[in-house]
Amino acid sequence: MKIKHLLLSIFFAFSLFTAHASAGEGAAGTHEFKTQKQLIAEEKANYHPKSVTELIVSFFHTTGLDAIINPKEGVKNGQGKEMSKFAQSWGRVIMFLIIFVLFYLAIAKGFEPLLLLPIAFGGLLANIPIANMSGPHGMLGIIYNMGIANEFFPLLIFMGVGAMTDFGPLLANPKTALLGGAAQFGIFGSLVGAAALSQYTGMVDFTLQQSAAISIIGGADGPTSIFIASALAPEMLGAIAVAAYSYMALVPVIQPPIMKALTTEEERKIVMKTSRKVHKLEKLVFPVVVIMMIALVLPDAAPLMGAFAFGNFAKESGVVDRLSNEMQNSLINVVTIFLGFGVGMTLQADKFLVAETLGIMVIGLLAFAAGTAAGVLMAKIMNKFSDEPINPLIGSAGVSAVPMAARVSSKVGSDAKPGNILLMHAMGPNVAGVIGSAVAAGVLLSIFK
Repeated sequence: MKIKHLLLSIFFAFSLFTAHASAGEGAAGTHEFKTQKQLIAEEKANYHPKSVTELIVSFFHTTGLDAIINPKEGVKNGQGKEMSKFAQSWGRVIMFLIIFVLFYLAIAKGFEPLLLLPIAFGGLLANIPIANMSGPHGMLGIIYNMGIANEFFPLLIFMGVGAMTDFGPLLANPKTALLGGAAQFGIFGSLVGAAALSQYTGMVDFTLQQSAAISIIGGADGPTSIFIASALAPEMLGAIAVAAYSYMALVPVIQPPIMKALTTEEERKIVMKTSRKVHKLEKLVFPVVVIMMIALVLPDAAPLMGAFAFGNFAKESGVVDRLSNEMQNSLINVVTIFLGFGVGMTLQADKFLVAETLGIMVIGLLAFAAGTAAGVLMAKIMNKFSDEPINPLIGSAGVSAVPMAARVSSKVGSDAKPGNILLMHAMGPNVAGVIGSAVAAGVLLSIFK
Protein backbone atom coordinates (compact mmCIF):
# COMPACT_ATOMS: atom_id res chain seq x y z
CA MET A 1 0.00 0.00 0.00
CA LYS A 2 2.85 2.39 0.81
CA ILE A 3 4.43 1.65 -2.54
CA LYS A 4 1.10 2.35 -4.27
CA HIS A 5 0.75 5.71 -2.50
CA LEU A 6 4.36 6.57 -3.39
CA LEU A 7 3.82 5.81 -7.08
CA LEU A 8 0.59 7.87 -7.15
CA SER A 9 2.38 10.81 -5.51
CA ILE A 10 5.19 10.68 -8.11
CA PHE A 11 2.63 10.50 -10.94
CA PHE A 12 0.69 13.57 -9.73
CA ALA A 13 3.89 15.54 -9.17
CA PHE A 14 5.13 14.75 -12.69
CA SER A 15 1.74 15.71 -14.16
CA LEU A 16 1.74 19.08 -12.38
CA PHE A 17 5.32 19.77 -13.51
CA THR A 18 4.53 18.91 -17.15
CA ALA A 19 1.41 21.08 -17.16
CA HIS A 20 3.33 23.99 -15.70
CA ALA A 21 6.13 23.64 -18.25
CA SER A 22 3.65 23.44 -21.14
CA ALA A 23 1.82 26.52 -19.90
CA GLY A 24 5.13 28.38 -19.66
CA GLU A 25 6.11 27.38 -23.21
CA GLY A 26 2.68 28.37 -24.51
CA ALA A 27 2.93 31.75 -22.84
CA ALA A 28 6.39 32.29 -24.26
CA GLY A 29 5.18 31.24 -27.69
CA THR A 30 2.45 33.87 -27.74
CA HIS A 31 5.08 36.52 -27.22
CA GLU A 32 7.82 35.20 -29.55
CA PHE A 33 6.04 33.47 -32.43
CA LYS A 34 3.11 34.38 -34.62
CA THR A 35 0.18 32.02 -34.96
CA GLN A 36 -0.57 30.23 -38.23
CA LYS A 37 -3.60 32.44 -38.78
CA GLN A 38 -1.48 35.57 -38.38
CA LEU A 39 1.07 34.28 -40.89
CA ILE A 40 -1.65 33.47 -43.45
CA ALA A 41 -3.22 36.90 -42.95
CA GLU A 42 0.12 38.64 -43.52
CA GLU A 43 0.78 36.61 -46.66
CA LYS A 44 -2.63 37.60 -48.07
CA ALA A 45 -2.01 41.24 -47.22
CA ASN A 46 1.38 41.24 -49.01
CA TYR A 47 0.21 39.27 -52.05
CA HIS A 48 -0.34 41.19 -55.26
CA PRO A 49 -1.82 39.34 -58.22
CA LYS A 50 0.31 39.42 -61.39
CA SER A 51 -0.45 38.78 -65.02
CA VAL A 52 1.33 36.08 -67.00
CA THR A 53 3.52 38.73 -68.64
CA GLU A 54 4.49 40.19 -65.28
CA LEU A 55 5.35 36.70 -63.98
CA ILE A 56 7.59 36.07 -67.00
CA VAL A 57 9.32 39.44 -66.57
CA SER A 58 9.74 38.82 -62.84
CA PHE A 59 11.29 35.43 -63.53
CA PHE A 60 13.63 36.88 -66.19
CA HIS A 61 15.04 39.33 -63.64
CA THR A 62 16.21 36.34 -61.54
CA THR A 63 18.11 34.71 -64.42
CA GLY A 64 21.81 34.83 -65.15
CA LEU A 65 21.08 36.08 -68.65
CA ASP A 66 19.53 39.25 -67.23
CA ALA A 67 22.53 39.72 -64.90
CA ILE A 68 24.87 39.56 -67.92
CA ILE A 69 22.76 41.74 -70.22
CA ASN A 70 21.82 44.33 -67.58
CA PRO A 71 24.77 44.76 -65.20
CA LYS A 72 24.12 46.93 -62.16
CA GLU A 73 26.17 49.21 -59.98
CA GLY A 74 27.18 47.93 -56.55
CA VAL A 75 27.14 44.21 -57.36
CA LYS A 76 29.82 42.42 -55.31
CA ASN A 77 31.75 39.21 -55.93
CA GLY A 78 32.07 36.34 -53.46
CA GLN A 79 34.83 38.16 -51.59
CA GLY A 80 32.69 41.25 -51.04
CA LYS A 81 34.51 43.43 -53.60
CA GLU A 82 32.48 45.54 -56.00
CA MET A 83 32.49 44.32 -59.61
CA SER A 84 32.63 46.61 -62.62
CA LYS A 85 29.84 46.48 -65.18
CA PHE A 86 32.34 45.07 -67.70
CA ALA A 87 33.23 42.19 -65.37
CA GLN A 88 29.54 41.43 -64.84
CA SER A 89 28.71 41.37 -68.55
CA TRP A 90 31.34 41.03 -71.29
CA GLY A 91 33.92 39.91 -68.75
CA ARG A 92 31.87 36.81 -67.95
CA VAL A 93 31.33 36.10 -71.65
CA ILE A 94 35.08 36.31 -72.33
CA MET A 95 35.82 34.04 -69.36
CA PHE A 96 33.33 31.47 -70.65
CA LEU A 97 35.18 31.49 -73.99
CA ILE A 98 38.57 31.12 -72.26
CA ILE A 99 37.21 28.24 -70.19
CA PHE A 100 35.89 26.48 -73.30
CA VAL A 101 39.39 26.80 -74.80
CA LEU A 102 40.82 25.19 -71.66
CA PHE A 103 38.28 22.37 -72.03
CA TYR A 104 39.45 21.89 -75.61
CA LEU A 105 43.12 21.80 -74.64
CA ALA A 106 42.47 19.36 -71.80
CA ILE A 107 40.19 16.97 -73.71
CA ALA A 108 41.18 17.20 -77.38
CA LYS A 109 44.90 17.93 -76.93
CA GLY A 110 45.51 16.13 -73.63
CA PHE A 111 47.24 19.13 -72.01
CA GLU A 112 47.47 18.21 -68.30
CA PRO A 113 43.79 17.11 -68.24
CA LEU A 114 43.89 15.81 -64.66
CA LEU A 115 44.13 19.33 -63.29
CA LEU A 116 43.33 21.61 -66.22
CA LEU A 117 39.84 20.09 -66.53
CA PRO A 118 38.75 20.68 -62.88
CA ILE A 119 40.40 24.13 -62.90
CA ALA A 120 38.42 25.10 -65.99
CA PHE A 121 35.17 23.69 -64.61
CA GLY A 122 35.74 25.51 -61.33
CA GLY A 123 36.21 28.70 -63.35
CA LEU A 124 32.96 28.00 -65.17
CA LEU A 125 31.08 27.70 -61.87
CA ALA A 126 32.81 30.77 -60.42
CA ASN A 127 31.59 32.97 -63.27
CA ILE A 128 27.92 31.99 -62.99
CA PRO A 129 26.10 35.18 -61.93
CA ILE A 130 23.81 35.42 -58.89
CA ALA A 131 24.70 31.91 -57.59
CA ASN A 132 27.70 33.35 -55.65
CA MET A 133 29.46 29.97 -55.53
CA SER A 134 32.76 31.66 -54.70
CA GLY A 135 31.40 33.23 -51.50
CA PRO A 136 32.42 32.03 -48.03
CA HIS A 137 29.39 29.71 -47.90
CA GLY A 138 29.44 28.69 -51.57
CA MET A 139 30.87 25.36 -52.70
CA LEU A 140 33.96 26.88 -54.33
CA GLY A 141 34.56 29.27 -51.46
CA ILE A 142 34.43 26.44 -48.94
CA ILE A 143 36.90 24.39 -51.00
CA TYR A 144 39.23 27.38 -51.41
CA ASN A 145 39.29 28.15 -47.69
CA MET A 146 39.59 24.46 -46.86
CA GLY A 147 42.84 23.81 -48.68
CA ILE A 148 44.06 26.60 -50.97
CA ALA A 149 44.09 29.62 -48.67
CA ASN A 150 46.00 27.63 -46.03
CA GLU A 151 48.26 25.94 -48.68
CA PHE A 152 47.19 22.44 -47.56
CA PHE A 153 46.16 20.88 -50.90
CA PRO A 154 49.54 21.46 -52.63
CA LEU A 155 51.24 19.67 -49.73
CA LEU A 156 48.98 16.64 -50.15
CA ILE A 157 49.74 16.65 -53.88
CA PHE A 158 53.45 16.70 -53.09
CA MET A 159 52.96 13.74 -50.76
CA GLY A 160 51.43 11.75 -53.59
CA VAL A 161 54.15 12.84 -56.03
CA GLY A 162 56.77 11.70 -53.52
CA ALA A 163 55.13 8.29 -53.32
CA MET A 164 55.31 8.01 -57.12
CA THR A 165 58.94 9.19 -57.45
CA ASP A 166 61.94 6.93 -57.93
CA PHE A 167 65.24 8.51 -56.90
CA GLY A 168 67.20 5.58 -58.34
CA PRO A 169 68.41 7.41 -61.50
CA LEU A 170 69.55 10.41 -59.44
CA LEU A 171 71.39 8.23 -56.91
CA ALA A 172 72.98 6.20 -59.69
CA ASN A 173 74.43 9.39 -61.22
CA PRO A 174 74.48 12.08 -58.49
CA LYS A 175 76.17 14.72 -60.64
CA THR A 176 72.95 15.08 -62.64
CA ALA A 177 71.59 16.91 -59.59
CA LEU A 178 73.58 19.91 -60.87
CA LEU A 179 71.33 19.95 -63.93
CA GLY A 180 68.26 20.11 -61.74
CA GLY A 181 69.83 23.03 -59.90
CA ALA A 182 70.84 24.83 -63.09
CA ALA A 183 67.28 24.68 -64.41
CA GLN A 184 66.15 26.74 -61.43
CA PHE A 185 67.97 29.68 -63.00
CA GLY A 186 64.71 30.36 -64.78
CA ILE A 187 63.03 31.06 -61.44
CA PHE A 188 65.53 33.52 -60.05
CA GLY A 189 66.36 35.04 -63.44
CA SER A 190 62.72 35.82 -64.13
CA LEU A 191 62.31 37.19 -60.59
CA VAL A 192 65.01 39.75 -61.28
CA GLY A 193 63.62 40.41 -64.75
CA ALA A 194 60.04 40.96 -63.52
CA ALA A 195 61.23 43.27 -60.77
CA ALA A 196 63.37 45.25 -63.23
CA LEU A 197 60.51 45.58 -65.73
CA SER A 198 58.21 46.84 -63.00
CA GLN A 199 60.71 49.34 -61.65
CA TYR A 200 62.30 50.76 -64.80
CA THR A 201 59.88 50.35 -67.72
CA GLY A 202 56.38 50.73 -66.33
CA MET A 203 55.20 48.01 -68.73
CA VAL A 204 53.99 45.98 -65.76
CA ASP A 205 53.36 46.90 -62.17
CA PHE A 206 54.23 43.92 -59.99
CA THR A 207 55.38 44.07 -56.39
CA LEU A 208 58.48 42.09 -55.47
CA GLN A 209 56.32 39.42 -53.83
CA GLN A 210 54.15 39.13 -56.92
CA SER A 211 57.27 38.85 -59.09
CA ALA A 212 58.53 36.04 -56.88
CA ALA A 213 55.22 34.19 -57.13
CA ILE A 214 55.22 34.52 -60.93
CA SER A 215 58.85 33.43 -61.32
CA ILE A 216 58.21 30.00 -59.79
CA ILE A 217 56.43 29.11 -63.05
CA GLY A 218 59.94 28.69 -64.47
CA GLY A 219 60.29 25.50 -62.45
CA ALA A 220 57.32 23.95 -64.30
CA ASP A 221 55.96 22.74 -60.96
CA GLY A 222 52.21 23.28 -60.59
CA PRO A 223 51.76 22.44 -56.88
CA THR A 224 54.75 24.57 -55.89
CA SER A 225 53.43 27.48 -58.00
CA ILE A 226 50.08 27.26 -56.21
CA PHE A 227 51.81 26.98 -52.82
CA ILE A 228 53.91 30.10 -53.41
CA ALA A 229 51.09 32.09 -55.00
CA SER A 230 48.81 31.33 -52.03
CA ALA A 231 51.47 32.62 -49.66
CA LEU A 232 52.83 35.63 -51.59
CA ALA A 233 50.23 36.72 -54.17
CA PRO A 234 46.81 35.10 -53.63
CA GLU A 235 45.19 37.71 -55.88
CA MET A 236 47.14 36.23 -58.82
CA LEU A 237 46.65 32.58 -57.96
CA GLY A 238 44.33 31.76 -60.86
CA ALA A 239 46.53 33.25 -63.58
CA ILE A 240 49.71 31.74 -62.08
CA ALA A 241 48.17 28.27 -61.76
CA VAL A 242 46.79 28.30 -65.31
CA ALA A 243 50.13 29.53 -66.68
CA ALA A 244 52.12 26.93 -64.73
CA TYR A 245 50.00 23.99 -65.81
CA SER A 246 49.69 25.28 -69.37
CA TYR A 247 53.46 25.44 -69.75
CA MET A 248 53.84 22.04 -68.13
CA ALA A 249 51.44 20.68 -70.72
CA LEU A 250 53.30 22.49 -73.51
CA VAL A 251 56.67 20.94 -72.61
CA PRO A 252 56.70 18.87 -75.86
CA VAL A 253 56.09 22.08 -77.84
CA ILE A 254 58.30 24.60 -76.04
CA GLN A 255 61.39 22.59 -75.13
CA PRO A 256 62.50 20.84 -78.38
CA PRO A 257 63.24 24.05 -80.35
CA ILE A 258 65.31 25.40 -77.45
CA MET A 259 67.16 22.10 -77.06
CA LYS A 260 67.97 21.89 -80.78
CA ALA A 261 69.05 25.53 -80.97
CA LEU A 262 71.58 25.08 -78.16
CA THR A 263 73.07 21.71 -79.21
CA THR A 264 74.80 20.31 -82.27
CA GLU A 265 73.78 17.18 -84.14
CA GLU A 266 76.82 15.35 -82.73
CA GLU A 267 75.91 16.31 -79.15
CA ARG A 268 72.35 15.06 -79.57
CA LYS A 269 73.71 11.70 -80.75
CA ILE A 270 75.83 11.11 -77.62
CA VAL A 271 75.10 7.71 -76.06
CA MET A 272 75.34 7.58 -72.28
CA LYS A 273 76.54 4.55 -70.34
CA THR A 274 74.12 2.38 -68.38
CA SER A 275 73.76 3.54 -64.78
CA ARG A 276 74.67 1.32 -61.85
CA LYS A 277 72.03 -0.52 -59.84
CA VAL A 278 70.98 1.41 -56.75
CA HIS A 279 70.66 -0.51 -53.46
CA LYS A 280 67.32 -0.34 -51.65
CA LEU A 281 69.00 1.06 -48.53
CA GLU A 282 70.24 4.07 -50.52
CA LYS A 283 66.70 4.84 -51.66
CA LEU A 284 65.42 4.48 -48.10
CA VAL A 285 68.04 6.74 -46.55
CA PHE A 286 67.93 9.46 -49.22
CA PRO A 287 64.60 11.14 -48.29
CA VAL A 288 65.64 11.19 -44.63
CA VAL A 289 68.96 12.82 -45.51
CA VAL A 290 67.19 15.40 -47.68
CA ILE A 291 64.71 16.38 -44.97
CA MET A 292 67.47 16.61 -42.35
CA MET A 293 69.44 18.95 -44.61
CA ILE A 294 66.29 21.03 -45.09
CA ALA A 295 65.78 21.11 -41.32
CA LEU A 296 69.32 22.43 -40.76
CA VAL A 297 69.71 24.80 -43.72
CA LEU A 298 66.31 25.90 -45.08
CA PRO A 299 63.39 25.23 -42.71
CA ASP A 300 61.04 27.33 -44.87
CA ALA A 301 61.10 24.54 -47.47
CA ALA A 302 60.12 21.95 -44.85
CA PRO A 303 56.35 21.88 -45.62
CA LEU A 304 56.84 20.98 -49.29
CA MET A 305 59.88 18.75 -48.83
CA GLY A 306 58.47 17.16 -45.68
CA ALA A 307 55.35 16.00 -47.53
CA PHE A 308 57.42 14.91 -50.53
CA ALA A 309 59.99 13.03 -48.43
CA PHE A 310 57.31 11.24 -46.40
CA GLY A 311 55.56 9.99 -49.53
CA ASN A 312 58.84 8.69 -50.95
CA PHE A 313 59.99 7.23 -47.62
CA ALA A 314 56.71 5.32 -47.21
CA LYS A 315 57.09 3.90 -50.73
CA GLU A 316 60.70 2.85 -50.34
CA SER A 317 60.20 1.34 -46.86
CA GLY A 318 58.16 -1.47 -48.41
CA VAL A 319 56.21 -2.06 -45.18
CA VAL A 320 53.28 0.34 -45.71
CA ASP A 321 52.17 -0.51 -49.22
CA ARG A 322 48.56 0.31 -48.33
CA LEU A 323 49.51 3.85 -47.34
CA SER A 324 51.80 4.28 -50.32
CA ASN A 325 49.17 3.05 -52.76
CA GLU A 326 46.59 5.33 -51.16
CA MET A 327 48.85 8.36 -51.58
CA GLN A 328 49.60 7.44 -55.19
CA ASN A 329 45.98 6.83 -56.15
CA SER A 330 42.91 7.73 -54.07
CA LEU A 331 44.40 10.58 -52.03
CA ILE A 332 46.07 12.40 -54.90
CA ASN A 333 42.99 11.94 -57.11
CA VAL A 334 40.56 13.38 -54.56
CA VAL A 335 42.87 16.28 -53.69
CA THR A 336 43.40 17.02 -57.39
CA ILE A 337 39.65 17.56 -57.80
CA PHE A 338 39.49 19.89 -54.80
CA LEU A 339 42.68 21.69 -55.84
CA GLY A 340 41.33 22.25 -59.35
CA PHE A 341 38.01 23.61 -58.11
CA GLY A 342 39.71 25.84 -55.55
CA VAL A 343 42.07 27.32 -58.13
CA GLY A 344 39.21 27.61 -60.64
CA MET A 345 37.40 29.84 -58.17
CA THR A 346 40.04 32.51 -58.78
CA LEU A 347 39.30 32.57 -62.53
CA GLN A 348 36.62 35.19 -62.07
CA ALA A 349 36.34 37.89 -64.70
CA ASP A 350 37.21 40.75 -62.38
CA LYS A 351 40.38 38.98 -61.24
CA PHE A 352 41.60 37.28 -64.41
CA LEU A 353 40.84 39.86 -67.12
CA VAL A 354 43.44 42.38 -66.06
CA ALA A 355 46.65 43.59 -67.72
CA GLU A 356 48.74 41.78 -65.13
CA THR A 357 47.50 38.40 -66.41
CA LEU A 358 49.21 38.95 -69.78
CA GLY A 359 52.38 39.90 -67.92
CA ILE A 360 52.18 36.69 -65.92
CA MET A 361 51.82 34.59 -69.07
CA VAL A 362 54.76 36.30 -70.79
CA ILE A 363 57.11 36.27 -67.78
CA GLY A 364 56.14 32.66 -67.01
CA LEU A 365 56.99 31.60 -70.56
CA LEU A 366 60.34 33.39 -70.45
CA ALA A 367 61.08 31.81 -67.06
CA PHE A 368 60.30 28.33 -68.35
CA ALA A 369 62.39 28.85 -71.49
CA ALA A 370 65.29 30.20 -69.41
CA GLY A 371 65.16 27.19 -67.08
CA THR A 372 65.26 24.81 -70.04
CA ALA A 373 68.16 26.66 -71.65
CA ALA A 374 70.17 26.83 -68.39
CA GLY A 375 69.83 23.06 -67.91
CA VAL A 376 71.03 22.32 -71.45
CA LEU A 377 73.98 24.72 -71.19
CA MET A 378 75.02 23.26 -67.84
CA ALA A 379 74.97 19.76 -69.36
CA LYS A 380 77.18 20.99 -72.24
CA ILE A 381 79.68 22.37 -69.73
CA MET A 382 79.64 19.17 -67.68
CA ASN A 383 80.18 17.11 -70.83
CA LYS A 384 83.41 19.03 -71.53
CA PHE A 385 84.89 18.09 -68.16
CA SER A 386 83.34 14.66 -67.55
CA ASP A 387 85.17 11.40 -68.09
CA GLU A 388 81.93 9.77 -69.15
CA PRO A 389 79.94 11.35 -72.01
CA ILE A 390 76.86 13.37 -71.06
CA ASN A 391 74.18 14.10 -73.61
CA PRO A 392 73.26 17.79 -73.17
CA LEU A 393 69.62 16.99 -73.96
CA ILE A 394 69.08 15.57 -70.48
CA GLY A 395 69.74 19.04 -69.04
CA SER A 396 66.34 20.22 -70.27
CA ALA A 397 64.75 17.68 -67.91
CA GLY A 398 66.02 19.73 -64.97
CA VAL A 399 62.66 21.48 -64.85
CA SER A 400 60.35 19.53 -62.56
CA ALA A 401 57.67 18.55 -65.08
CA VAL A 402 57.91 14.88 -64.08
CA PRO A 403 58.11 12.70 -66.15
CA MET A 404 57.13 14.61 -69.31
CA ALA A 405 60.36 16.62 -69.51
CA ALA A 406 62.42 13.41 -69.27
CA ARG A 407 60.35 11.82 -72.03
CA VAL A 408 60.87 14.84 -74.28
CA SER A 409 64.65 14.66 -73.73
CA SER A 410 64.60 10.99 -74.65
CA LYS A 411 62.46 11.57 -77.75
CA VAL A 412 64.69 14.33 -79.13
CA GLY A 413 67.70 12.08 -78.52
CA SER A 414 66.12 9.10 -80.28
CA ASP A 415 65.13 11.34 -83.21
CA ALA A 416 68.78 12.31 -83.63
CA LYS A 417 70.04 8.74 -83.19
CA PRO A 418 67.41 5.96 -83.38
CA GLY A 419 67.73 3.51 -80.49
CA ASN A 420 69.43 6.03 -78.18
CA ILE A 421 67.30 5.79 -75.02
CA LEU A 422 67.94 8.67 -72.62
CA LEU A 423 64.85 8.31 -70.44
CA MET A 424 66.47 6.86 -67.31
CA HIS A 425 69.41 9.26 -67.58
CA ALA A 426 67.01 12.20 -67.92
CA MET A 427 65.00 11.09 -64.89
CA GLY A 428 67.97 12.00 -62.66
CA PRO A 429 67.85 15.76 -63.35
CA ASN A 430 64.05 15.55 -63.60
CA VAL A 431 63.54 14.42 -59.99
CA ALA A 432 66.37 16.74 -58.91
CA GLY A 433 64.30 19.53 -60.43
CA VAL A 434 61.42 18.67 -58.10
CA ILE A 435 63.73 19.12 -55.12
CA GLY A 436 65.21 22.24 -56.70
CA SER A 437 61.86 23.95 -57.18
CA ALA A 438 60.84 23.15 -53.59
CA VAL A 439 64.14 24.57 -52.34
CA ALA A 440 63.67 27.67 -54.50
CA ALA A 441 60.19 28.09 -53.00
CA GLY A 442 61.69 27.87 -49.51
CA VAL A 443 64.27 30.52 -50.38
CA LEU A 444 61.58 32.88 -51.67
CA LEU A 445 59.46 32.35 -48.57
CA SER A 446 62.42 33.02 -46.31
CA ILE A 447 63.19 36.26 -48.15
CA PHE A 448 59.70 37.66 -47.62
CA LYS A 449 59.24 36.56 -44.02
